[in-house]
Amino acid sequence: MTATAIEQTYANSPPDGQELLRIAHRRAIQTSPAEMAAFFQNLLGQQLTAYMTGVANPKAVGKWARGERSPRPAAEARLRQAFQVAVLISELDDEETARAWFMGMNPALDHRAPAWVIANQPDGGDRAMDAALAYLSYG
Repeated sequence: MTATAIEQTYANSPPDGQELLRIAHRRAIQTSPAEMAAFFQNLLGQQLTAYMTGVANPKAVGKWARGERSPRPAAEARLRQAFQVAVLISELDDEETARAWFMGMNPALDHRAPAWVIANQPDGGDRAMDAALAYLSYG
């Protein structure tokens, strides 16, 4: 379901937090790595996306987005976790807010950027989702 389809579905009554979680989860499991890479290429750029997914060469992100290569399992896991969080934030606010959220210091993450946490901590995806849920609850 695209963002436009979601907006049309909920035009009269915006989704609550639990429905946003279901939307984000559904999109994260149904979206191909190529589509996720293209999304992040647009949202954060190749360099930050590569860093966040643990890939040394930012050009790999472009190859994923074009479907020329697939990310390795660990990189795909980080990409998918980050995508689920990005969809949640984007549906709550918008993509510009999601961009700032991923790059900015976050008090729920010891004032580290969510992109850094996803890249550098074994439970980074979980911690980023917890921070996104705090944002969802408290703004």
